[in-house]
Amino acid sequence: MTTRKTRRASLMAATAFSLALSLQPLVTMPASAQWIVYDPTNFSQNVLTAARELQQINNQIQMLTNQSQSLVNQAKNLASLPMSTLAQLQSTIARTQSLLSQAQNISFNVQQIQTAYSSSYGAAPTTGSSATLFAAAQTRWQNSVGAFEDSLKVQAGVIGNIPTNSSAMTSLVTASQSASGALQAAQAGNQLLALQSQQLSDLVAVLAAKGRADALEQARVTATESQGAQQYKIFSTRSGYQPGNITMFSGN
Repeated sequence: MTTRKTRRASLMAATAFSLALSLQPLVTMPASAQWIVYDPTNFSQNVLTAARELQQINNQIQMLTNQSQSLVNQAKNLASLPMSTLAQLQSTIARTQSLLSQAQNISFNVQQIQTAYSSSYGAAPTTGSSATLFAAAQTRWQNSVGAFEDSLKVQAGVIGNIPTNSSAMTSLVTASQSASGALQAAQAGNQLLALQSQQLSDLVAVLAAKGRADALEQARVTATESQGAQQYKIFSTRSGYQPGNITMFSGN
């Protein structure tokens, strides 16, 4: 009898404990409950705000890109031309000047020209031996021949400069067309102007040498005519001279 009561009590206790365990989730609540509520309006505003911030970031990136490109362009505009024809042009000019400095007898010097004209191309002397007059004529002839030779040398030297100038012009035009910035283009243009100046100086040298030769020859002809007239005057005024007719050829 006692044993049955003990078993019943144990069974009831176990049943009560099981029921308590099964009901515990229903009666036990967390200390702090959190509820998530979805608000469509707030969500849309958040999306728009994020989009605007993204657009601002993109604008800043584009601005930095433009500034970077501007700096690159400025660097290109400040870049110097990687070539120079100055030494080549100076060498060409020096060759032409050297030819001009080799002028024979009468150089391109104002004082020397004045002296030469006073001594050899002035008025024919009223007195003097035939040998003296012949020496003066010989000097004038040598001056003319030397001047023509000098003119030919200068012309040949200028013609020899053409291939060098052509090469420089090709290099400068190529550099100008492929210039990466304004400074390189300007420097190429300046060197092209320098090349044109050198070519003009060659042209002036040719004209000067040719003009010198022509002037000396004209002066020689004029001086020879003056000397011939003076010699005839001296000869015709000598005592014992009687003008008369001369028969060069006798006809049958």
